[in-house]
This record gives sequence, structure tokens and C-alpha cells, in this order.
Amino acid sequence: MRLARLLRIVTTAGRHGLDEFLVGPGAAPIRLLMRSAFFWADRGRPRGERLREAFQELGPIFVKFGQVLSIRPDLIPRDIADELAKLQDRVPPFSAADVEATLIRAYAKPHGEVFRAFDLRPVASASVAQVHFAELPDGRDVAVKILRPGIRATIEKDVALLQVLGSLVERFVPQGPRLRPREVVREFENTIYDELDLVREAASMSTMRRNFEGSPILYVPEVHWPWCTREVMVMERIDAIPVNDVAAIRAAGLDPAALGRSGVEIFFTQVFRDGFFHADMHPGNIFVARDGRYCGIDYGIMGMLSEADKNYLALNFMAFFRRDYKAVAQAHVDAGWIPPGTRLEEFEAAIRTVCEPIFDKPLKEIYFGKLLMRLFEVSRRFQMDVQPQLVLLYKTLLQVEGLGRALNPDLDLRSAAQPILTKWVNEQVGPKGLWRKLRREVPQWTKVIPEIPRLVHRVLDEDVPKRLEEAIYALERAQRRQARVLTVIAVILAALGALLLLG
Repeated sequence: MRLARLLRIVTTAGRHGLDEFLVGPGAAPIRLLMRSAFFWADRGRPRGERLREAFQELGPIFVKFGQVLSIRPDLIPRDIADELAKLQDRVPPFSAADVEATLIRAYAKPHGEVFRAFDLRPVASASVAQVHFAELPDGRDVAVKILRPGIRATIEKDVALLQVLGSLVERFVPQGPRLRPREVVREFENTIYDELDLVREAASMSTMRRNFEGSPILYVPEVHWPWCTREVMVMERIDAIPVNDVAAIRAAGLDPAALGRSGVEIFFTQVFRDGFFHADMHPGNIFVARDGRYCGIDYGIMGMLSEADKNYLALNFMAFFRRDYKAVAQAHVDAGWIPPGTRLEEFEAAIRTVCEPIFDKPLKEIYFGKLLMRLFEVSRRFQMDVQPQLVLLYKTLLQVEGLGRALNPDLDLRSAAQPILTKWVNEQVGPKGLWRKLRREVPQWTKVIPEIPRLVHRVLDEDVPKRLEEAIYALERAQRRQARVLTVIAVILAALGALLLLG
């Protein structure tokens, strides 16, 4: 079975002329063989376009892998990343019989005994799951997300083949080791397996709902936990407008410009207040409710940031807004992400070269997401390892900015984001931040303080007095030496003073 799948992959690659991705001395025979076998392949179109079509033909797992690659422009050329970003996560739905079988496996009873009504026709179908509308026994309308049958086994087979392909890329592509293809495959493996656990997604959704409870700008649907399993997730059904349907948004009496600013505020609040953000904010996952609030769905891919990550990002954004490239360079040095020995001035000059042409444009034409992506080009030159969680965040910023500009072409991300960043920085370094950190440490202090007498007694029992006496004696000797030196200095100064007075 695995051999047949590998044969299909090779055949698909040959038909799309992907042999050109194999370069280097060791790859020459393979390229010659593939070109001879698929001499009729269309090699005139852009390579990224041909690669995207090959992924689409190979099925949902390769579509998902292409999406993961598209958010790693630090590892792959930009033309390929841009083309793979066009991959749509829309695949043919699985059958009603498979839906019923999954529901019986999840609930140990037919769906008619679980739901008052259940529509076997899917309203959305993706690579990992599809969504159906249903009604709970108490009459509440819900959306039911169901995993594709056999998806785990399919993923395991395809991931194993991707690991083989990654090894080939690392061996035959000139910059293969720097591209770290096997690491990318492992990252994809972790991401895709996380999406296979719908309880995990439900927990992320529930956390986001709690974070934005009562928010005037974001509404997160409720998770109905009694009906959730690893294969089935049940959530509140929303009545909302797709975010990219600007005409319908205006017809509902909503202000697209205000929505554009709200989207930026939601993103930066998730990042800097919570360190927990929705990392798949494409138009298919974002809606607008009739009351003007955003509604986010599909929390399968989430980003998490540490305090160190948030500090690094805040310093970078603030420095970018001020066009302070030295501060940007210093932030990278402080984070330890630049190889030792890198000259700060050289790194600063490279950042300035990337950023200045962009900042000379009108504000409405400045895309900070694209600006940060351009810095990946600088990272290649300086061999800087880009952190995966930050790449995910940069990709999300691109999506947020794109959605915001679709609603409001004159959106100025800087003016929308700067107040949030300023407030966060002030809270971190001001009295509020200090008080919050003290409160966070109090539980640890309450554990340690009662232990201090016992620890002191233990130290005193371990013949420390003798060592302490030796340390005091050494200190006294150092003080005597220091006193002698100070006496000599005083005499010299006195002599110089006398000479000056006599002179």
C-alpha cells in the first residue's frame, strides 16, 4: 500500500514537472530519468503553481502540508510560499453513511437518539473534518464538527512518506540542510495531530470565549461539552455574515471601517494580553454578527507566546513604528536569536535596507505583516533561526491585516495597534506590572518562608561555622590590603597637593 502511494506521488510530481526541485550533482540522474519518463510535462508555468496543483491532486494531507509550508517563508522561496498560500482547504465531503457510523461510535447510539434533528448534508468540508447543522434535544441550534473516517491512518502513512521526501530534499537541494525539511515535516506532524483531537479544539475555543467574555468586539460560540468527544465537537450555531462579504455587511447597517480597526484590536489583545491567539484567521473562519461583533470559529490551530516572546514582539513593533532600526536589531540580540559574533551595526543596516523603502509609502499602503515577512530574507543572510511560534504569529498578522484592508482600504495598522502596545508596555514596567508579578510570586513565598529556619539549621549543622570563620578571615585580610592601598593613594595625593601649593 505504501509503495503504491509513493508511486502515485512520484507520478504526480513527474506530470507537473517538479523534477526541477531536485538539484545538485547527486540529483542529476534522477532528474534525467524523470524528464525522460515525463517528457510531455508542462514545465512552462511557474514552479509554485505546478507544486500547488500537485498537492491538490495528492489529497487533503498534502493540501494541509502545503498550507503549513506557505507560512514558512523563512525556509522556502517567496514565490513558492505565495503560491501555496492559495491552497483552499476544501475537499469533497465524506458520505452520510460514514457520518452516521462516526456518530454511533462517539455516542454508542444512533444520532436520532442524541439530537432532535440532524442534517446529514454537510455545510462545510475540509481536509480533516466537516461540519453539519443539528438541533439539541432542548431545541438549541448547533454546529457539529466530525472528523474524517480513517484520517489518522491516512495521516500516518503520508507523514512517513513526507519524512522520506524531506530527507531527499535535505540531501539533494543545495540549501537543504539550512531549510531543515525534516524539522518542517515534524512541525506539520505535530500540527495535524493536534487537529485530530476535537476535545483539544473545544478546550481552546472555550478558553478564548472566557478570555473575551462580555467583549463588545468579539463573540466566541459556546461549546456544548456533554456532546463533545475526540471525533465529534458540538458548538453553538451562529447567525453571522462572512467577513469578506462587504456588501452584506453594509446592507446590515454595519461600518466596515470600524470593523477593520476592531479586527486589529482583537488580534493584538489576544497576543499581548493573553499570549493565546487564533492562528488560522482566513475568511472562512471569521464572521460578523448582526450586532457588529466578530465571530471566530475553527480553533484547531492556536498560537501561544511566553512572556519573553511578548516582550520581544512589543519592543520590535514599537521600534518599527518609530523606525528605530537599531532598537529592532538590539531586540534580536537580546533575544539570543542572532548567531554569536554578528556585528550589530551590520544587522541594523540590513534591516534599514529592507524597511526604509516600505516606510516611504503612504500609511494606507504599508503592510506591517509583509514588512515582518521581509525580515525573513534578512534572517537567511544572518543565519538566524526564526522561532516557529513567531512565524505562526506573523502569518496570522498577514491574515488580519488583509481582512482589515478588505473592510477598510485606508486602515492604518500603526494607529490602531500603538495604543494597545503602549498600554501593555506601561503595565509591564510600571507599578501595575510590579504588583501583578508580586502577587504571582506570593504562593511560592508562602511555601518557602516556613522552610527557612529548618534550612538555616541544616546549614549550621554542616560545619559551616568553620568555613564562615575562614571567609571572615579572608575578608579581613582583603580589607587590610585595601587599607594599605588607600593609604598610599592618600599620601600620593597629599604630595601632589603640596607640590601644587608650593608651585
